[in-house]
Amino acid sequence: MELAVGGGMRRSASHTSLSESDDFDLSRLLNKPRINVDRQRSFDDCSLSDVSHSGGYGRGGAFDGMYSPGGGLRSLVGTPASSALHSFEPHPIVGDAWEALRRSLVFFRGQPLGTIAAFDHASEEVLNYDQVFVRDFVPSALAFLMNGEPDIVKNFLLKTVLLQGWEKKVDRFKLGEGAMPASFKVLHDAKKGVDTLHADFGESAIGRVAPVDSGFWWIILLRAYTKSTGDMTLAETPECQKGMRLILSLCLSEGFDTFPTLLCADGCCMIDRRMGVYGYPIEIQALFFMALKCALQMLKHDNEGKEFVEKIASRLHALSYHMRSYFWLDFQQLNDIYRYKTEEYSHTAVNKFNVIPDSIPDWLFDFMPCQGGFFIGNVSPARMDFRWFALGNMIAILSSLATPEQSTAIMDLIEERWEELIGEMPLKICYPAIENHEWRIVTGCDPKNTRWSYHNGGSWPVLLWLLTAACIKTGRPQIARRAIDLAERRLLKDGWPEYYDGKLGRYVGKQARKFQTWSIAGYLVAKMMLEDPSHLGMISLEEDRAMLKPVLKSKGLFSGFLGCTTSQLIA
Repeated sequence: MELAVGGGMRRSASHTSLSESDDFDLSRLLNKPRINVDRQRSFDDCSLSDVSHSGGYGRGGAFDGMYSPGGGLRSLVGTPASSALHSFEPHPIVGDAWEALRRSLVFFRGQPLGTIAAFDHASEEVLNYDQVFVRDFVPSALAFLMNGEPDIVKNFLLKTVLLQGWEKKVDRFKLGEGAMPASFKVLHDAKKGVDTLHADFGESAIGRVAPVDSGFWWIILLRAYTKSTGDMTLAETPECQKGMRLILSLCLSEGFDTFPTLLCADGCCMIDRRMGVYGYPIEIQALFFMALKCALQMLKHDNEGKEFVEKIASRLHALSYHMRSYFWLDFQQLNDIYRYKTEEYSHTAVNKFNVIPDSIPDWLFDFMPCQGGFFIGNVSPARMDFRWFALGNMIAILSSLATPEQSTAIMDLIEERWEELIGEMPLKICYPAIENHEWRIVTGCDPKNTRWSYHNGGSWPVLLWLLTAACIKTGRPQIARRAIDLAERRLLKDGWPEYYDGKLGRYVGKQARKFQTWSIAGYLVAKMMLEDPSHLGMISLEEDRAMLKPVLKSKGLFSGFLGCTTSQLIA
Protein backbone atom coordinates (compact mmCIF):
# COMPACT_ATOMS: atom_id res chain seq x y z
CA MET A 1 0.00 0.00 0.00
CA GLU A 2 1.19 3.50 -0.84
CA LEU A 3 1.05 6.55 1.36
CA ALA A 4 -1.08 9.14 -0.39
CA VAL A 5 1.31 12.11 -0.38
CA GLY A 6 3.30 13.86 -3.06
CA GLY A 7 6.36 11.67 -2.53
CA GLY A 8 4.58 8.31 -2.67
CA MET A 9 6.58 6.69 0.15
CA ARG A 10 5.56 3.10 0.87
CA ARG A 11 4.48 2.15 4.36
CA SER A 12 2.85 -0.79 6.06
CA ALA A 13 -0.68 -0.69 7.43
CA SER A 14 -1.72 0.03 11.00
CA HIS A 15 -4.38 -1.75 13.03
CA THR A 16 -7.34 0.64 12.89
CA SER A 17 -8.65 1.58 9.47
CA LEU A 18 -11.40 3.25 7.52
CA SER A 19 -11.76 2.13 3.92
CA GLU A 20 -13.58 3.72 1.03
CA SER A 21 -16.39 1.25 1.54
CA ASP A 22 -17.44 2.95 4.78
CA ASP A 23 -20.72 4.77 4.47
CA PHE A 24 -19.45 8.10 5.82
CA ASP A 25 -19.67 10.70 3.07
CA LEU A 26 -17.26 13.57 3.69
CA SER A 27 -18.79 15.61 0.90
CA ARG A 28 -22.12 15.62 2.75
CA LEU A 29 -20.63 18.03 5.27
CA LEU A 30 -18.17 19.77 2.98
CA ASN A 31 -20.89 21.01 0.67
CA LYS A 32 -22.71 23.02 3.32
CA PRO A 33 -22.88 26.73 2.40
CA ARG A 34 -20.34 29.13 3.82
CA ILE A 35 -21.43 32.37 5.40
CA ASN A 36 -19.55 35.27 3.84
CA VAL A 37 -18.61 38.09 6.17
CA ASP A 38 -17.22 41.40 4.98
CA ARG A 39 -13.65 41.98 5.96
CA GLN A 40 -13.16 44.65 8.57
CA ARG A 41 -10.56 47.37 8.30
CA SER A 42 -7.43 45.92 6.74
CA PHE A 43 -4.14 46.07 8.53
CA ASP A 44 -2.59 46.66 5.11
CA ASP A 45 -3.40 50.31 5.78
CA CYS A 46 -1.92 50.23 9.28
CA SER A 47 1.59 50.07 10.58
CA LEU A 48 2.56 47.79 13.42
CA SER A 49 2.84 50.86 15.58
CA ASP A 50 -0.91 51.34 15.18
CA VAL A 51 -1.38 47.90 16.66
CA SER A 52 0.83 48.73 19.61
CA HIS A 53 -0.97 51.83 20.86
CA SER A 54 -2.00 52.62 24.43
CA GLY A 55 0.82 51.11 26.40
CA GLY A 56 1.49 47.99 24.38
CA TYR A 57 -1.23 45.66 25.67
CA GLY A 58 -4.90 45.44 24.93
CA ARG A 59 -5.00 44.36 21.33
CA GLY A 60 -6.29 40.97 22.46
CA GLY A 61 -9.83 42.26 22.82
CA ALA A 62 -9.77 43.95 19.44
CA PHE A 63 -8.37 40.90 17.70
CA ASP A 64 -10.78 38.54 19.44
CA GLY A 65 -13.78 40.33 18.00
CA MET A 66 -12.25 40.79 14.55
CA TYR A 67 -13.08 38.79 11.45
CA SER A 68 -9.76 37.45 10.21
CA PRO A 69 -9.30 37.62 6.45
CA GLY A 70 -8.77 34.43 4.57
CA GLY A 71 -11.81 33.21 2.66
CA GLY A 72 -11.85 33.63 -1.07
CA LEU A 73 -8.17 34.13 -1.88
CA ARG A 74 -6.35 31.10 -3.22
CA SER A 75 -2.78 30.39 -4.22
CA LEU A 76 -2.53 28.76 -7.64
CA VAL A 77 1.14 27.90 -8.02
CA GLY A 78 2.51 27.74 -4.49
CA THR A 79 2.89 31.48 -4.05
CA PRO A 80 1.02 32.76 -1.00
CA ALA A 81 -1.96 34.87 -1.89
CA SER A 82 -1.26 37.09 1.08
CA SER A 83 2.06 38.30 -0.32
CA ALA A 84 0.34 40.12 -3.15
CA LEU A 85 -1.87 41.99 -0.72
CA HIS A 86 0.74 43.64 1.45
CA SER A 87 3.39 46.27 1.01
CA PHE A 88 5.97 44.11 2.78
CA GLU A 89 8.70 42.76 0.52
CA PRO A 90 8.56 38.95 0.87
CA HIS A 91 11.74 37.23 1.97
CA PRO A 92 13.32 35.02 -0.73
CA ILE A 93 12.73 31.86 1.31
CA VAL A 94 8.95 32.39 1.54
CA GLY A 95 8.35 30.86 -1.90
CA ASP A 96 10.52 27.86 -1.04
CA ALA A 97 8.62 27.43 2.21
CA TRP A 98 5.27 27.32 0.42
CA GLU A 99 6.57 24.77 -2.08
CA ALA A 100 7.87 22.59 0.74
CA LEU A 101 4.59 22.89 2.64
CA ARG A 102 2.58 21.81 -0.40
CA ARG A 103 4.83 18.79 -0.95
CA SER A 104 3.78 17.55 2.48
CA LEU A 105 0.06 17.49 1.63
CA VAL A 106 -1.86 14.25 2.15
CA PHE A 107 -4.94 13.38 0.08
CA PHE A 108 -7.88 11.13 0.92
CA ARG A 109 -10.30 10.27 -1.90
CA GLY A 110 -8.83 13.07 -3.94
CA GLN A 111 -9.28 15.75 -1.28
CA PRO A 112 -6.45 17.36 0.76
CA LEU A 113 -6.70 16.16 4.34
CA GLY A 114 -3.56 17.27 6.17
CA THR A 115 0.24 17.48 6.05
CA ILE A 116 2.70 14.79 7.06
CA ALA A 117 5.11 15.50 9.91
CA ALA A 118 8.24 15.54 7.75
CA PHE A 119 9.16 15.00 4.11
CA ASP A 120 12.77 13.95 4.62
CA HIS A 121 14.02 11.88 1.68
CA ALA A 122 17.49 11.57 3.21
CA SER A 123 16.26 9.73 6.30
CA GLU A 124 16.37 5.95 6.15
CA GLU A 125 13.93 5.47 9.01
CA VAL A 126 10.49 6.97 8.49
CA LEU A 127 9.05 5.84 11.84
CA ASN A 128 5.82 7.85 12.23
CA TYR A 129 6.99 11.02 10.48
CA ASP A 130 4.89 10.01 7.45
CA GLN A 131 1.70 10.51 9.45
CA VAL A 132 -0.57 13.52 9.96
CA PHE A 133 -0.29 14.58 13.61
CA VAL A 134 -3.10 16.62 15.10
CA ARG A 135 -0.80 19.02 16.97
CA ASP A 136 1.68 19.24 14.07
CA PHE A 137 -1.02 20.18 11.60
CA VAL A 138 -2.15 23.27 13.53
CA PRO A 139 0.49 25.69 12.11
CA SER A 140 -0.07 24.22 8.63
CA ALA A 141 -3.81 24.78 9.04
CA LEU A 142 -3.26 28.38 10.13
CA ALA A 143 -1.00 28.99 7.14
CA PHE A 144 -3.65 27.72 4.73
CA LEU A 145 -6.39 29.72 6.47
CA MET A 146 -4.32 32.90 6.28
CA ASN A 147 -3.69 32.18 2.61
CA GLY A 148 -7.39 31.81 1.83
CA GLU A 149 -7.40 28.01 1.52
CA PRO A 150 -9.81 26.75 4.19
CA ASP A 151 -10.99 23.53 2.54
CA ILE A 152 -8.09 21.42 3.75
CA VAL A 153 -8.72 22.61 7.32
CA LYS A 154 -12.41 21.78 7.03
CA ASN A 155 -11.58 18.31 5.70
CA PHE A 156 -9.15 17.73 8.56
CA LEU A 157 -11.59 18.82 11.26
CA LEU A 158 -14.35 16.60 9.92
CA LYS A 159 -12.18 13.55 9.44
CA THR A 160 -10.54 13.71 12.86
CA VAL A 161 -13.87 14.08 14.62
CA LEU A 162 -14.97 10.96 12.76
CA LEU A 163 -11.87 9.13 14.01
CA GLN A 164 -12.78 10.17 17.54
CA GLY A 165 -15.78 7.84 17.37
CA TRP A 166 -13.69 4.74 16.72
CA GLU A 167 -13.15 2.18 19.45
CA LYS A 168 -9.76 2.80 21.03
CA LYS A 169 -7.83 0.11 22.91
CA VAL A 170 -4.33 -0.25 24.31
CA ASP A 171 -3.84 -3.95 25.00
CA ARG A 172 -7.08 -4.87 26.74
CA PHE A 173 -7.93 -1.42 28.08
CA LYS A 174 -10.47 0.81 26.32
CA LEU A 175 -9.74 4.53 26.13
CA GLY A 176 -12.33 7.23 26.78
CA GLU A 177 -14.78 7.91 23.99
CA GLY A 178 -13.70 11.53 23.66
CA ALA A 179 -10.00 10.83 23.06
CA MET A 180 -8.68 12.27 19.80
CA PRO A 181 -5.98 10.49 17.79
CA ALA A 182 -2.36 11.52 18.07
CA SER A 183 -1.99 10.95 14.33
CA PHE A 184 -3.32 9.16 11.30
CA LYS A 185 -2.10 8.19 7.85
CA VAL A 186 -3.70 7.53 4.49
CA LEU A 187 -2.79 4.41 2.54
CA HIS A 188 -3.72 4.10 -1.12
CA ASP A 189 -4.22 0.73 -2.76
CA ALA A 190 -3.50 1.46 -6.41
CA LYS A 191 -4.85 -1.89 -7.62
CA LYS A 192 -8.20 -1.61 -5.85
CA GLY A 193 -8.36 2.16 -6.05
CA VAL A 194 -9.25 2.36 -2.36
CA ASP A 195 -8.01 4.86 0.23
CA THR A 196 -7.68 3.57 3.78
CA LEU A 197 -7.25 5.65 6.91
CA HIS A 198 -5.32 4.36 9.93
CA ALA A 199 -5.28 6.17 13.27
CA ASP A 200 -3.00 5.99 16.31
CA PHE A 201 -4.52 6.91 19.68
CA GLY A 202 -1.32 6.21 21.59
CA GLU A 203 -1.23 2.44 21.21
CA SER A 204 1.73 2.72 18.82
CA ALA A 205 3.40 5.77 20.38
CA ILE A 206 6.68 5.62 22.25
CA GLY A 207 5.69 4.94 25.85
CA ARG A 208 2.07 4.17 24.86
CA VAL A 209 0.74 7.50 26.14
CA ALA A 210 -2.51 8.96 24.82
CA PRO A 211 -2.21 12.57 23.56
CA VAL A 212 -4.08 14.79 26.01
CA ASP A 213 -3.43 17.86 23.86
CA SER A 214 -4.97 16.56 20.60
CA GLY A 215 -8.56 17.29 21.66
CA PHE A 216 -7.64 20.77 22.84
CA TRP A 217 -5.86 21.62 19.59
CA TRP A 218 -8.88 20.35 17.64
CA ILE A 219 -11.25 22.71 19.48
CA ILE A 220 -8.82 25.63 19.11
CA LEU A 221 -8.48 24.94 15.38
CA LEU A 222 -12.25 24.69 14.93
CA ARG A 223 -12.59 28.19 16.36
CA ALA A 224 -9.72 29.46 14.20
CA TYR A 225 -11.48 28.11 11.10
CA THR A 226 -14.72 29.81 12.13
CA LYS A 227 -13.03 33.12 12.85
CA SER A 228 -11.10 33.04 9.58
CA THR A 229 -13.92 32.07 7.22
CA GLY A 230 -17.04 33.33 8.94
CA ASP A 231 -18.49 29.86 8.37
CA MET A 232 -20.40 28.96 11.54
CA THR A 233 -22.14 26.00 9.94
CA LEU A 234 -19.20 23.66 10.51
CA ALA A 235 -19.18 24.14 14.29
CA GLU A 236 -22.98 23.84 14.26
CA THR A 237 -22.95 20.36 12.74
CA PRO A 238 -24.02 17.54 15.09
CA GLU A 239 -20.64 15.87 14.50
CA CYS A 240 -18.63 18.86 15.73
CA GLN A 241 -20.98 19.62 18.60
CA LYS A 242 -20.76 16.02 19.78
CA GLY A 243 -16.98 16.02 19.31
CA MET A 244 -16.61 19.02 21.60
CA ARG A 245 -18.91 17.53 24.22
CA LEU A 246 -16.99 14.24 24.25
CA ILE A 247 -13.66 16.02 24.72
CA LEU A 248 -15.12 18.12 27.51
CA SER A 249 -16.64 15.05 29.18
CA LEU A 250 -13.14 13.61 29.61
CA CYS A 251 -11.78 16.85 31.07
CA LEU A 252 -14.66 17.98 33.26
CA SER A 253 -15.59 14.66 34.87
CA GLU A 254 -15.59 14.57 38.65
CA GLY A 255 -13.00 12.61 40.58
CA PHE A 256 -10.64 12.88 43.54
CA ASP A 257 -9.03 16.09 42.32
CA THR A 258 -8.57 18.95 44.76
CA PHE A 259 -7.24 21.26 42.02
CA PRO A 260 -8.94 22.55 38.84
CA THR A 261 -5.88 21.59 36.80
CA LEU A 262 -5.67 18.35 34.78
CA LEU A 263 -3.57 15.48 36.09
CA CYS A 264 -1.50 13.99 33.24
CA ALA A 265 1.08 11.34 32.52
CA ASP A 266 4.57 12.12 31.20
CA GLY A 267 4.81 12.40 27.42
CA CYS A 268 1.17 13.41 26.82
CA CYS A 269 1.81 16.56 24.77
CA MET A 270 4.43 18.11 22.46
CA ILE A 271 7.04 16.80 24.90
CA ASP A 272 6.05 13.22 24.14
CA ARG A 273 8.91 11.44 25.91
CA ARG A 274 9.80 11.11 29.57
CA MET A 275 10.93 14.57 30.68
CA GLY A 276 9.50 14.96 34.18
CA VAL A 277 6.35 16.78 33.01
CA TYR A 278 3.96 14.35 34.70
CA GLY A 279 1.45 15.86 37.10
CA TYR A 280 0.07 19.25 36.09
CA PRO A 281 2.24 20.49 33.18
CA ILE A 282 1.84 24.12 32.15
CA GLU A 283 1.41 23.21 28.46
CA ILE A 284 -1.67 21.09 29.13
CA GLN A 285 -3.19 23.56 31.61
CA ALA A 286 -2.82 26.48 29.19
CA LEU A 287 -4.25 24.50 26.27
CA PHE A 288 -7.07 23.26 28.52
CA PHE A 289 -7.91 26.84 29.48
CA MET A 290 -7.86 28.01 25.87
CA ALA A 291 -9.95 25.07 24.63
CA LEU A 292 -12.56 25.72 27.31
CA LYS A 293 -12.89 29.34 26.23
CA CYS A 294 -13.14 28.37 22.56
CA ALA A 295 -15.75 25.71 23.31
CA LEU A 296 -17.75 28.21 25.36
CA GLN A 297 -18.11 30.34 22.24
CA MET A 298 -19.08 27.48 19.94
CA LEU A 299 -21.30 25.15 21.95
CA LYS A 300 -25.00 25.37 21.30
CA HIS A 301 -27.06 26.31 24.33
CA ASP A 302 -29.48 23.43 23.80
CA ASN A 303 -30.36 20.65 26.21
CA GLU A 304 -27.10 18.80 25.52
CA GLY A 305 -24.83 21.82 25.53
CA LYS A 306 -26.34 23.76 28.43
CA GLU A 307 -24.78 21.55 31.12
CA PHE A 308 -21.33 21.89 29.58
CA VAL A 309 -21.58 25.66 29.28
CA GLU A 310 -22.27 25.91 33.02
CA LYS A 311 -19.41 23.55 33.87
CA ILE A 312 -17.00 25.44 31.64
CA ALA A 313 -17.80 28.81 33.23
CA SER A 314 -17.23 27.38 36.70
CA ARG A 315 -14.00 25.63 35.73
CA LEU A 316 -12.55 28.66 33.95
CA HIS A 317 -12.96 30.79 37.04
CA ALA A 318 -11.28 28.25 39.30
CA LEU A 319 -8.54 27.42 36.79
CA SER A 320 -7.56 31.02 36.12
CA TYR A 321 -7.31 31.74 39.84
CA HIS A 322 -5.24 28.61 40.50
CA MET A 323 -2.80 29.20 37.63
CA ARG A 324 -2.32 32.91 38.27
CA SER A 325 -1.83 32.34 41.98
CA TYR A 326 0.30 29.21 42.18
CA PHE A 327 2.05 28.76 38.82
CA TRP A 328 3.16 32.36 38.42
CA LEU A 329 6.73 33.22 39.36
CA ASP A 330 8.45 36.59 39.38
CA PHE A 331 11.19 38.15 41.50
CA GLN A 332 8.91 38.91 44.45
CA GLN A 333 7.23 35.50 44.39
CA LEU A 334 10.59 33.76 44.21
CA ASN A 335 11.75 35.72 47.24
CA ASP A 336 8.56 34.74 49.08
CA ILE A 337 9.05 31.04 48.30
CA TYR A 338 12.68 31.31 49.40
CA ARG A 339 11.39 32.45 52.80
CA TYR A 340 8.57 29.89 53.10
CA LYS A 341 7.91 28.08 56.32
CA THR A 342 7.08 24.39 56.01
CA GLU A 343 4.73 21.90 57.68
CA GLU A 344 1.92 24.45 57.95
CA TYR A 345 -1.40 22.85 58.86
CA SER A 346 -4.56 24.95 58.45
CA HIS A 347 -6.57 26.75 55.82
CA THR A 348 -4.51 29.88 56.54
CA ALA A 349 -1.24 28.24 55.40
CA VAL A 350 0.88 30.41 53.12
CA ASN A 351 2.96 27.52 51.78
CA LYS A 352 -0.10 25.60 50.63
CA PHE A 353 1.81 22.91 48.73
CA ASN A 354 4.45 22.46 51.43
CA VAL A 355 7.28 23.31 49.04
CA ILE A 356 10.71 23.03 50.66
CA PRO A 357 12.70 26.23 49.94
CA ASP A 358 15.91 24.21 49.59
CA SER A 359 14.38 22.59 46.51
CA ILE A 360 14.71 25.87 44.57
CA PRO A 361 17.46 25.22 41.98
CA ASP A 362 20.53 27.45 42.08
CA TRP A 363 20.24 28.53 38.44
CA LEU A 364 16.89 30.21 39.08
CA PHE A 365 18.25 32.93 41.37
CA ASP A 366 20.49 34.29 38.61
CA PHE A 367 17.99 33.64 35.83
CA MET A 368 15.11 35.61 37.35
CA PRO A 369 15.35 39.31 36.41
CA CYS A 370 13.97 42.08 38.59
CA GLN A 371 11.47 42.88 35.84
CA GLY A 372 9.86 39.83 34.30
CA GLY A 373 8.22 36.54 35.17
CA PHE A 374 6.69 33.35 33.80
CA PHE A 375 4.42 30.42 34.54
CA ILE A 376 6.56 27.59 35.90
CA GLY A 377 6.38 24.10 34.51
CA ASN A 378 4.46 22.22 37.19
CA VAL A 379 2.95 22.60 40.66
CA SER A 380 1.83 19.71 42.85
CA PRO A 381 2.19 18.69 46.51
CA ALA A 382 5.76 19.37 47.72
CA ARG A 383 6.89 19.90 44.13
CA MET A 384 7.50 22.89 41.92
CA ASP A 385 9.11 22.42 38.51
CA PHE A 386 10.74 25.82 38.03
CA ARG A 387 11.73 25.24 34.40
CA TRP A 388 10.58 27.61 31.65
CA PHE A 389 8.36 25.97 29.01
CA ALA A 390 7.78 28.11 25.93
CA LEU A 391 4.57 26.66 24.55
CA GLY A 392 2.65 26.88 27.82
CA ASN A 393 3.68 30.49 28.40
CA MET A 394 2.87 31.59 24.84
CA ILE A 395 -0.57 29.92 24.98
CA ALA A 396 -1.13 31.57 28.38
CA ILE A 397 -0.70 34.96 26.69
CA LEU A 398 -2.87 34.14 23.67
CA SER A 399 -5.69 32.66 25.75
CA SER A 400 -5.48 35.46 28.35
CA LEU A 401 -4.81 32.93 31.06
CA ALA A 402 -2.04 35.40 31.80
CA THR A 403 -3.23 38.81 32.95
CA PRO A 404 -2.05 41.82 30.90
CA GLU A 405 0.59 42.48 33.56
CA GLN A 406 1.77 38.87 33.50
CA SER A 407 1.85 38.84 29.70
CA THR A 408 4.04 41.92 29.72
CA ALA A 409 6.30 40.31 32.31
CA ILE A 410 6.73 37.19 30.14
CA MET A 411 7.83 39.34 27.22
CA ASP A 412 10.15 41.29 29.53
CA LEU A 413 11.74 37.99 30.56
CA ILE A 414 12.32 36.98 26.94
CA GLU A 415 14.06 40.28 26.23
CA GLU A 416 16.12 40.15 29.43
CA ARG A 417 17.14 36.50 28.84
CA TRP A 418 17.42 36.60 25.07
CA GLU A 419 20.61 34.55 24.88
CA GLU A 420 19.18 31.78 27.08
CA LEU A 421 15.68 31.54 25.56
CA ILE A 422 16.31 32.59 21.93
CA GLY A 423 20.05 32.36 21.32
CA GLU A 424 20.91 31.86 17.65
CA MET A 425 17.72 30.00 16.74
CA PRO A 426 14.29 30.59 18.28
CA LEU A 427 12.88 29.15 20.50
CA LYS A 428 13.96 27.04 23.50
CA ILE A 429 11.22 24.51 24.17
CA CYS A 430 12.29 24.51 27.82
CA TYR A 431 15.04 26.02 29.94
CA PRO A 432 17.38 24.96 31.37
CA ALA A 433 18.42 21.51 30.22
CA ILE A 434 18.66 18.76 32.82
CA GLU A 435 21.92 16.83 32.87
CA ASN A 436 24.16 14.37 34.69
CA HIS A 437 22.48 12.47 37.54
CA GLU A 438 19.23 14.43 37.24
CA TRP A 439 19.05 13.53 33.55
CA ARG A 440 19.48 9.85 34.36
CA ILE A 441 16.72 9.93 36.97
CA VAL A 442 14.22 12.15 35.16
CA THR A 443 14.54 10.84 31.58
CA GLY A 444 15.60 7.27 32.32
CA CYS A 445 18.86 7.89 30.43
CA ASP A 446 16.98 8.83 27.25
CA PRO A 447 19.62 9.03 24.47
CA LYS A 448 17.47 11.43 22.43
CA ASN A 449 16.85 13.91 25.26
CA THR A 450 20.45 14.55 26.19
CA ARG A 451 21.32 18.01 27.49
CA TRP A 452 20.45 20.92 25.16
CA SER A 453 18.91 18.56 22.62
CA TYR A 454 15.38 17.72 21.44
CA HIS A 455 12.91 18.27 24.30
CA ASN A 456 15.69 18.81 26.83
CA GLY A 457 16.57 22.41 26.06
CA GLY A 458 16.50 22.09 22.28
CA SER A 459 15.49 25.01 20.05
CA TRP A 460 12.34 24.48 17.96
CA PRO A 461 11.62 26.75 14.96
CA VAL A 462 7.91 25.80 15.04
CA LEU A 463 7.52 27.84 18.23
CA LEU A 464 8.23 30.97 16.17
CA TRP A 465 4.55 31.36 15.26
CA LEU A 466 3.49 31.25 18.91
CA LEU A 467 6.17 33.76 19.87
CA THR A 468 5.11 36.08 17.05
CA ALA A 469 1.45 35.88 18.02
CA ALA A 470 2.30 36.65 21.66
CA CYS A 471 4.52 39.56 20.58
CA ILE A 472 1.76 41.12 18.48
CA LYS A 473 -0.82 40.70 21.21
CA THR A 474 1.41 42.37 23.80
CA GLY A 475 2.46 45.17 21.45
CA ARG A 476 6.07 43.95 21.09
CA PRO A 477 6.36 43.09 17.35
CA GLN A 478 10.02 44.08 17.36
CA ILE A 479 10.81 40.95 19.40
CA ALA A 480 9.16 38.77 16.75
CA ARG A 481 10.95 40.58 13.92
CA ARG A 482 14.30 40.03 15.60
CA ALA A 483 13.57 36.33 16.13
CA ILE A 484 12.33 35.84 12.55
CA ASP A 485 15.47 37.51 11.21
CA LEU A 486 17.56 34.97 13.11
CA ALA A 487 15.55 32.05 11.77
CA GLU A 488 15.71 33.26 8.16
CA ARG A 489 19.50 33.09 8.20
CA ARG A 490 19.50 29.33 8.73
CA LEU A 491 16.20 27.54 8.09
CA LEU A 492 16.32 27.12 4.30
CA LYS A 493 20.07 26.60 4.22
CA ASP A 494 19.78 23.88 6.87
CA GLY A 495 16.82 22.18 5.17
CA TRP A 496 14.06 23.22 7.61
CA PRO A 497 15.20 21.06 10.54
CA GLU A 498 12.87 19.79 13.24
CA TYR A 499 15.02 21.25 16.03
CA TYR A 500 18.46 22.63 16.87
CA ASP A 501 20.88 21.60 19.63
CA GLY A 502 23.22 23.44 21.95
CA LYS A 503 22.85 26.19 24.55
CA LEU A 504 22.46 28.78 21.80
CA GLY A 505 20.65 26.54 19.31
CA ARG A 506 23.64 26.73 16.98
CA TYR A 507 23.71 23.15 15.69
CA VAL A 508 21.15 21.21 13.66
CA GLY A 509 19.73 18.57 16.02
CA LYS A 510 21.59 15.27 16.05
CA GLN A 511 18.43 13.33 15.19
CA ALA A 512 16.42 16.21 13.66
CA ARG A 513 14.42 15.43 10.54
CA LYS A 514 14.87 17.75 7.59
CA PHE A 515 11.91 19.41 5.89
CA GLN A 516 9.92 19.20 9.10
CA THR A 517 6.50 20.46 8.11
CA TRP A 518 5.67 22.42 11.22
CA SER A 519 9.04 24.19 11.10
CA ILE A 520 8.07 25.36 7.61
CA ALA A 521 4.49 26.26 8.53
CA GLY A 522 5.50 27.95 11.78
CA TYR A 523 7.76 30.29 9.85
CA LEU A 524 5.09 31.09 7.28
CA VAL A 525 2.45 31.80 9.94
CA ALA A 526 4.86 34.08 11.81
CA LYS A 527 5.62 36.02 8.61
CA MET A 528 1.96 36.40 7.64
CA MET A 529 0.94 37.54 11.11
CA LEU A 530 3.61 40.24 11.12
CA GLU A 531 2.49 41.39 7.68
CA ASP A 532 -1.20 41.36 8.60
CA PRO A 533 -1.72 41.35 12.40
CA SER A 534 -5.49 40.95 12.00
CA HIS A 535 -4.75 37.24 11.48
CA LEU A 536 -4.12 37.11 15.21
CA GLY A 537 -7.87 37.05 15.73
CA MET A 538 -7.88 33.36 14.79
CA ILE A 539 -5.88 32.33 17.81
CA SER A 540 -6.19 35.14 20.34
CA LEU A 541 -8.76 35.44 23.12
CA GLU A 542 -9.28 38.43 25.35
CA GLU A 543 -9.38 38.41 29.14
CA ASP A 544 -12.74 37.45 30.60
CA ARG A 545 -13.56 39.94 33.34
CA ALA A 546 -17.02 38.52 33.94
CA MET A 547 -16.16 34.85 34.08
CA LEU A 548 -18.56 34.11 36.90
CA LYS A 549 -21.60 35.73 35.34
CA PRO A 550 -24.26 33.38 33.97
CA VAL A 551 -23.62 32.51 30.35
CA LEU A 552 -27.06 31.16 29.63
CA LYS A 553 -28.66 34.56 29.12
CA SER A 554 -27.62 34.32 25.49
CA LYS A 555 -29.38 31.51 23.67
CA GLY A 556 -28.03 31.64 20.13
CA LEU A 557 -24.96 29.81 18.91
CA PHE A 558 -21.85 32.02 19.12
CA SER A 559 -24.00 34.92 20.42
CA GLY A 560 -22.85 37.16 17.61
CA PHE A 561 -19.54 35.28 17.58
CA LEU A 562 -18.03 37.24 14.72
CA GLY A 563 -18.81 40.65 16.13
CA CYS A 564 -18.54 40.25 19.92
CA THR A 565 -15.70 39.91 22.35
CA THR A 566 -15.54 36.99 24.74
CA SER A 567 -16.47 39.25 27.65
CA GLN A 568 -19.59 40.34 25.80
CA LEU A 569 -20.43 36.71 25.16
CA ILE A 570 -20.20 35.81 28.83
CA ALA A 571 -21.68 38.98 30.30
